Amino acid sequence: MLVLGTHEANTLAQLADVARRAERVALMADGHLGYIMPVGGVAAYRRRVSVAGVGFDIACGNCAMLTDLVAADLPREQLEPLADRIQREISFGIGRTNASQDAPDDHPLFDDEAWTAVPAGLHERDRLRKLAREQLGTVGSGNHYVDIFADEDERVWVGVHFGSRGLGHTIALGFMAIASGRKWGERVPETEALFDLSSDEGERYWKLMELAGRYAYAGREWVCRKVATAIVGGEVLDLVHNHHNFAWREHHFGEELVVVRKGATPAFPGQLGFVGASMTGTSVILRGAPGETDAQRAAMFSTVHGAGRVMSRSEAAGKRHRFGPKAGTLVRGADGKPVRPGKVSDEMLRSAVAASGVVLRGAGPDESPFVYRRLEEVLAQQPGIEILHRLRPLAVVMAGADELDPYKD
Repeated sequence: MLVLGTHEANTLAQLADVARRAERVALMADGHLGYIMPVGGVAAYRRRVSVAGVGFDIACGNCAMLTDLVAADLPREQLEPLADRIQREISFGIGRTNASQDAPDDHPLFDDEAWTAVPAGLHERDRLRKLAREQLGTVGSGNHYVDIFADEDERVWVGVHFGSRGLGHTIALGFMAIASGRKWGERVPETEALFDLSSDEGERYWKLMELAGRYAYAGREWVCRKVATAIVGGEVLDLVHNHHNFAWREHHFGEELVVVRKGATPAFPGQLGFVGASMTGTSVILRGAPGETDAQRAAMFSTVHGAGRVMSRSEAAGKRHRFGPKAGTLVRGADGKPVRPGKVSDEMLRSAVAASGVVLRGAGPDESPFVYRRLEEVLAQQPGIEILHRLRPLAVVMAGADELDPYKD
């Protein structure tokens, strides 16, 4: 077991629980408590895949595009309307659909034979495909974003962070239900579901997980390219793109293993990755370092996926309604006072952002800079990586504070 950085006892206990089922485990320096498996965790299995390990947001990841623009091309008075336009033209929030006239609803993904792996009738299969078609190219809520950056040479980058939307969530819940002896579509508590890849369920899950991976890649690239070209007005010169919630067949320790990364970025020698910081922090483009050290092998050639939380959403923003018409609002007692107020106020968030000079649209206290570690400190605890570019945020666009994601933290 490899543990990088310092973590709370409940996170380490969760990792130890995963270790009882897996062949090898590791925890990255940005790790924190998650569902069943810690965020920042890496687990290797023999011929099995962990549905809970991959998580609800299958193939969540990051995409960054380098443009031909420089920061001087985007002064503050231009960034403000650009952020407004991103917020208006890109769909953010739970259950949103892509209303753009150029929405990629004719993508070849929707003719993929993997849809036949849905373990339900034709009606349910078509319903899921319709949902996926409508949501391709939408960002969601929680910690998902569209950012405009400038690197150390003042070159402008556009970066996005999100996953497979309702498609991935439906797949995860469906296979958790099957593992619990229930039917696809029945709601069950979050639970571990380990499937042998030679079983019918394992084969079906793997096909659909990979479909969700292709879907997430397509969605992120569409959003990133639309913002970089049609909205910001640049040309794309380079692309860095990676999942951090996924499973791969890889060779480690002399054998083929199924490696599940939940909030961890693959970092094999020469492999590029985009890792985001908090909304006011410096993000990075990194590369797996050459060679194969003991530390790299123990980490299964993985690194962080972000700065890592130090405060849960409810701790930061207070106890809030998770579902229904009041979703996202504070739960109040009979006296009208919040049952549990948060540690971070909206005023604290806005003051921190104003001091940084970042243009912000959306977001709430649960995504403020106060709830995350400093990425540079986290990266210092990670072996086997090289920092190629440091990206300072110019503009950050997220779902609004009232768009509470009930499946995050």
